[in-house]
Amino acid sequence: MVHCVVLAYPAQGHINPMHNFCKLLQQQGVKVTLVTTLSYSKNLQNIPASIALETISDGFDNRGFAESGNWKAYLERFWQVGPKTLAELLEKLGRSGDPVDCVVYNSFFPWALEVAKRFGIVGAVFLTQNMSVNSIYHHVQQGNLCVPLTKSEISLPLLPKLQT
Repeated sequence: MVHCVVLAYPAQGHINPMHNFCKLLQQQGVKVTLVTTLSYSKNLQNIPASIALETISDGFDNRGFAESGNWKAYLERFWQVGPKTLAELLEKLGRSGDPVDCVVYNSFFPWALEVAKRFGIVGAVFLTQNMSVNSIYHHVQQGNLCVPLTKSEISLPLLPKLQT
């Protein structure tokens, strides 16, 4: 059976889409391990027993972001500690006879792909935002949509008209 680790950013707007993705993977016969930070795992509810839950450190294991004081300090520390503790988790799962075949990671954690590669594991990024939002970003980047917006309604290919 394929074993997939799904690494979620520790915030509800990121956990929920990835949790739903875990359920879809599981319906396809994939063994799923949902991974978040130790501090955020204390907030999780309604994770089915069939989805394993593991934690990594963000460097602020008691209260997460609240412990750090600001986003810059939080993210800097997480980027230092996260790759190390994800590697430790992958090693632990491998030693337990349950090796990981794939790491799906939140787009906020590009370092997760490098960790997966070190273990010879396939990695895939997961964008937690709605595709409409990603489409808007794309059109802004391409210069097809100028910001700040000057109209109250915008129209983009393959999307309904959007109100600002």
